Amino acid sequence: MDTSITGVLHHVELWVPDLERSAASLGWLLESLGYQRFHSWPSGRSWRLGPTYLVMEQSTALTGDTHDRRAPGLNHLAFHVDGEAEVERLVAEAARHGWTLLFADRHPYAGGEQHFAAYLEDQDGFEVELVATST
Repeated sequence: MDTSITGVLHHVELWVPDLERSAASLGWLLESLGYQRFHSWPSGRSWRLGPTYLVMEQSTALTGDTHDRRAPGLNHLAFHVDGEAEVERLVAEAARHGWTLLFADRHPYAGGEQHFAAYLEDQDGFEVELVATST
């Protein structure tokens, strides 16, 4: 058994209310972070980076049409970003792709004085955190 990837996240599947809208916002972000399109089918898309992939699906089994990050379940996804300047570049572009900066009054230190990050929310309520990993 190959244990070199043991414990590495295999995939995350997000059920979204509007696949095209999510593909335009989260898909843009994933591709900006180096993910490559992986699979595509009528109700879903996926992007891959290394051994991990992220799926968006507009399932017919959805019981609602909004995501509440404050309810039990997924609060947010956090991604490493190569440096503070790249975090700021992504923040500057994000609004054109359906994202809103959260905690703008405390940006970029909303997570604490030693934590340079941006918190973004898309039109469907999904949050991402972009964490500067080097300067």
